[in-house]
Amino acid sequence: MTMVNDKCARWHPHLTVACMAQREGRYLMVRENHCGHSVLNQPAGHVEKGESLVGAVIRETLEETGWEFAPEYISGIYQFLAGDGETYLRFTFAGDLITERTGHSLDPAIAEVVWMDRLSLENSRDFLRSQVVLKCIADYEAGNRLPLGCVQQLKLSA
Repeated sequence: MTMVNDKCARWHPHLTVACMAQREGRYLMVRENHCGHSVLNQPAGHVEKGESLVGAVIRETLEETGWEFAPEYISGIYQFLAGDGETYLRFTFAGDLITERTGHSLDPAIAEVVWMDRLSLENSRDFLRSQVVLKCIADYEAGNRLPLGCVQQLKLSA
């Protein structure tokens, strides 16, 4: 009889973070190349091993936009099945942009950083990386707020 190591056989969703930043009615967005297509998305990405959620959203925002981001709260937590059949767990953080690092090298997948209002994004629905983009904006505009203290990175002994 063969024993299966439960730790190895477990299913895991993709753990991602996203930045929600708004100025003068426009949202910070990126046009990125994803699987051969140009798509619009919030600055977002995967959490790296050992990284906190807050640290990940600060890093991803800088890598994808050149902006230093100061998260203030969580505007939404989303579990969804993507078109490729993969499950994602996305934490969307809202906050302020501090400093733009002009000349900062952006992630190679980023074609450009753009500011777009909600109507323009709704009219670009077919070019969104996923419909979660509009859901995040709707929840942000509805005033959804969870304090950053709700997410804690703990180091527990084995």
